[in-house]
Amino acid sequence: MKKNLVLAACLATAVVLPLTASATAVVAGFSANTQPRNDDSSTALVNMGFTANFFGNTHNQLYVNTNGNVTFDSALSTFTPFNLTSTHREIIAPFFADVDTRRAGDPVTYGGGMFAGRTAFGVNWLNVDYYSSSTSHTKRDSFQLILVDRSDTGSGNFDIVFNYDQIQWETGGASGGSNGLGGASARAGYSNGTGNPGTSLELTGSAINGAFLDGGVNALVSHSLNSNINGRYIFTARNGTIVTPPPVPTPEPAILALLSFGLIGIGFSRRRRRS
Repeated sequence: MKKNLVLAACLATAVVLPLTASATAVVAGFSANTQPRNDDSSTALVNMGFTANFFGNTHNQLYVNTNGNVTFDSALSTFTPFNLTSTHREIIAPFFADVDTRRAGDPVTYGGGMFAGRTAFGVNWLNVDYYSSSTSHTKRDSFQLILVDRSDTGSGNFDIVFNYDQIQWETGGASGGSNGLGGASARAGYSNGTGNPGTSLELTGSAINGAFLDGGVNALVSHSLNSNINGRYIFTARNGTIVTPPPVPTPEPAILALLSFGLIGIGFSRRRRRS
């Protein structure tokens, strides 16, 4: 009996969590600067406003690359996403794919701001189109990268935040895609370029056709990491190492249905006792 009550309590908590995760992941701000409409271009070095220790290398500047990523070592014009776990680049990529803002969608914006009351630097890829950009395209992606100063916990410490509100396309036409789908699809994660264990990561679903899309098996907008907001993934960089505890698993719909039925039964039983 005690085990059943504990199970019911745990599952009840699991039911509530998705209901509190309905807030929009992408936050306002970080738009003081606008990157001119382009295909495969990058900014010059941009000041972040604080220092970040990224696996032993400290940085206070970075390059904003149109194709869904930022880099510390040099600008990146590559449009077909490569494996982030075996690259030699220092890269943080919320959605590495062939973004094209020339003719449709909105341009990339970036700049300083605040996140959770702390100094931060962010990049917005909101309502962005894919290659080859066209006003006839109906699919758009909206995602955001925020780097948060956490020097309050130690010199060079920071957080990486990936935010996703809408992912409707995954591939550009020059990467084997058709109408934004298929081909060499998007990757998301980070790497310090050394190939050493623990210095790179790709989100589950990277390079898998359809996985990241809204409604996909690894849909970026309906999962989370270290957050109770769907579409938000938080990585903590402390003492030059990124700590990524596993996310709390989301109950399967069938389990939730059984739980709902069980909880209704418990409530009915209690009402009968009172009467």
